[in-house]
Amino acid sequence: MIKIFLGLLLGFAIGLLCKGIGVPVPSPPVIPGALLVLSMTIGYLIADKIAKHQSTTKHLCGGPTGKPHSEGH
Repeated sequence: MIKIFLGLLLGFAIGLLCKGIGVPVPSPPVIPGALLVLSMTIGYLIADKIAKHQSTTKHLCGGPTGKPHSEGH
């Protein structure tokens, strides 16, 4: 939850800074474009959550020796 708050705070800070010094904002200037960015971000976050829970090959990942845990160390 704190990451979301910090992300929003940083986004608003960048927007205010860009407006204050007259630099174009690095985002789409229209509502459909902004909604597209928002929906892509939400889709990425959802896919990341799903991928974390569906890991089926974690036991095959190597440790410090590079050998999978199933072969022993």
